[in-house]
Amino acid sequence: MLARWGQRTLVPAAALLLLTACGGEEAGPGAEEATNATADGDVPHVVVTMNVLADIIDVALGELIEVDSVMPRGVDPHSFELSAAAAERLTEADLIVVNGLNLEENVLPVVEAASDDGVPVFEVAPEVDPIAYGDIGLDEDPTMLDPHVWTDVSRMVGVPAMVADALIEAADLDGATAAALAEAAEAARADLEALDAEVEELLADIRADQRNLVTNHHVFGYFAERYDFTVIGTAIPGATTLASPSAADLEEVVRAIEEAAVPTLFADASSPTLLVDALATEADIDVDVVSLWTESLSPEGEGAETFEEMMRDNATRIAEGLGG
Repeated sequence: MLARWGQRTLVPAAALLLLTACGGEEAGPGAEEATNATADGDVPHVVVTMNVLADIIDVALGELIEVDSVMPRGVDPHSFELSAAAAERLTEADLIVVNGLNLEENVLPVVEAASDDGVPVFEVAPEVDPIAYGDIGLDEDPTMLDPHVWTDVSRMVGVPAMVADALIEAADLDGATAAALAEAAEAARADLEALDAEVEELLADIRADQRNLVTNHHVFGYFAERYDFTVIGTAIPGATTLASPSAADLEEVVRAIEEAAVPTLFADASSPTLLVDALATEADIDVDVVSLWTESLSPEGEGAETFEEMMRDNATRIAEGLGG
């Protein structure tokens, strides 16, 4: 259920459909390939609030179901807002999949309204052993759970099976479709385990004293824990890109950069890089700034069009930037 999102004033779904369009939308790449059906003959329809998760689900299960991402490529999930058409697709889904833990903060009231109207909702992040921000050095709210779970590939290996199970329960699937979904999810597990091992190998040559990350905000806690890095600073000192740093916050990060001799800062390509650029300018050492796609898949042709490409490309850029 949605209790982890806290108490909110809920708006009826019908009213939400009248909202002014503020964000884009796109269908999952496998939507047109869905071939199997629910008990009443319709193709099972899963609507996902975040395109990274939508790709993981679509690659695993998209030949059997329709996977629809309401978050377009290249946008920040913290600030993304739904259009009226996308909100309507949520109300018509057999299952809504959200990352959860307040990542999609502007979308959650719409999801809650759809849930109140009877649409099943599955939250991914609470089910994959989330860590608290305090465990990665974020003192502003140390008990808050970090939503950026997908940056650790090993936490994603069970997600296709979780979604398949949730859909089987929610959509009254026939036995053959349910069995096919379970089989596809198991095949996806092996593929994701292989990707996790590949990312680890791409990062293996970075020396221990170079495994220090500075990013635009706290997006790499899970990545750091899984692949043996330390997040020593962020330009935005909070759990969301919507926070604002003080001058003292920035000065503290600059000192950390200088003390650790960090050669490269990493900025998320879906957010402005001005603060990270300022950190690089203020540091009394030569520092590069490299963009990574971390919270959204990239637009076509920019090298991170799928979750697999995103993780492989980020690992390669991090290894190159930190001397691996």
